[in-house]
Amino acid sequence: MSTLGGISVIFDLDGTLVDSEPNYYEAGRRTLAAYGVRDFSWEDHEGYVGISARETVADWKARYGLRPPVEQLLAVKNRHYLELARASTRVYPEMGKFVELLATEGVPMAVASGSSPEAIETILTCTGLDAFLRTVVSADEVTHGKPAPDIFLEAARRLDAAPADCVVLEDAAPGAAAAHAAGMRCIAVPYVAEQADDPEFATAGLLLRGGQREFTARGAYDWLVRSAGS
Repeated sequence: MSTLGGISVIFDLDGTLVDSEPNYYEAGRRTLAAYGVRDFSWEDHEGYVGISARETVADWKARYGLRPPVEQLLAVKNRHYLELARASTRVYPEMGKFVELLATEGVPMAVASGSSPEAIETILTCTGLDAFLRTVVSADEVTHGKPAPDIFLEAARRLDAAPADCVVLEDAAPGAAAAHAAGMRCIAVPYVAEQADDPEFATAGLLLRGGQREFTARGAYDWLVRSAGS
């Protein structure tokens, strides 16, 4: 039996497993530019890290006074993103090792992401992560996106795991808040370093303030072993 006992692990995708935020920023910049918004900056994009694609686009519509419906804006953004994602998406090396390590231990795993189902499938397929991560939940499939707990609770249901036995890996404050609301432990790896002091991250069982620079597969695994025994 695995030294991790009955633990199941749920991964956020963007900014946690893969470095997709640059592609999301560029997709957003292209989308907004097509509708006359030409000053969308990386700093603007950082404010949407951890928020579902649909909620992001809905906020753009209100903030920038865009006339097209949310569905149209979302379709344009997704089209740009998928083009970029297929061309280049990088798995964080230590995250990739962690997934493989958990797989060798037979640990149940899932992906719970604010991206569209098509975007999630594209990323997992083009990076090869689909070989290990077959249980997938998109925010499009639940009523409320992060910071609500819906997406993580649905992932636990599909894994046939109790929320208290689940550990979430997250890079964004709304995701950490969602994990806490779901009654799950969290390993937080902040994508935006300046957000490491957000109160939501304080609920994480393990907070790596340096983000991916501090994350190691072995360190995360050892923490899981310790938490399984506590």
